[in-house]
Amino acid sequence: MGDVVEEPEGAVEPERAPAGETALVPRPRRRGRTTLLIAAAVVLGVVAGTCTGYLVQADREPTKLPSLSQPVLAQAKGPGPEPLSAAQDRKLRTDGDLRKLLVKKPKGAKEAEWLEGMDGWMDMANYADLYEEPGDVFPALVGDEFRRAAVTGWAEGESYTVEIRLVQFRQEETLQADDYSDNNQYWADDEDATDSWGLPGTEDGMVYVHREPETEPGYVPVYSAEAHAWRGDITMEIWVSGTKAIPKKKIMDLARRQMERL
Repeated sequence: MGDVVEEPEGAVEPERAPAGETALVPRPRRRGRTTLLIAAAVVLGVVAGTCTGYLVQADREPTKLPSLSQPVLAQAKGPGPEPLSAAQDRKLRTDGDLRKLLVKKPKGAKEAEWLEGMDGWMDMANYADLYEEPGDVFPALVGDEFRRAAVTGWAEGESYTVEIRLVQFRQEETLQADDYSDNNQYWADDEDATDSWGLPGTEDGMVYVHREPETEPGYVPVYSAEAHAWRGDITMEIWVSGTKAIPKKKIMDLARRQMERL
């Protein structure tokens, strides 16, 4: 009995010829020997080319390398520029105690007892609580790189109350101080019966006076005015409320003095 030859894995079974005809099935080509011959020829060619290159390079004179020394550059003489003063370096001022940049309480006014935060500071949670939906605002402040906020406020007799906030952002990605100022201006301008003016000395700061008071059953009608602007990485927010209409001069002067301190 002859040896049984197994078909290679993946071989295709040849088609069978009909009865009485001769099968014309091509025989598979054996690639092993030819592949080895070609590979050997390639290796010999590479070796021969490398040897030739070494022989040619050996007969050439060595190429001179450029000098490593470079001409000496003349150094500037005289004293260097003086560092900016605290009044000129805005970054130095805003990186310090932010509360010192707030407008001072006028003489005779009473300190506010309603302010959020502690000792003139507001953290992210305190600031988020100022909005109607603090649970939505808090993660937004995280994404917007909220850094810190300083706040002050006072009451002027029985007529007016004032609250001023300076909100600072890290601004590593975007100019959030500008964005928050624009957002506050959008809501202020959306109120009915509102007069508005540009804030001098700022790029796009605005002052708003609401002519119609807010009314609720059982409460005294309350008039309000507000100002919004930004400088660098700080957004300024000013809110004035009172039992009578807020004069334009009052909110404008307050906003102007606060921006001058920034």
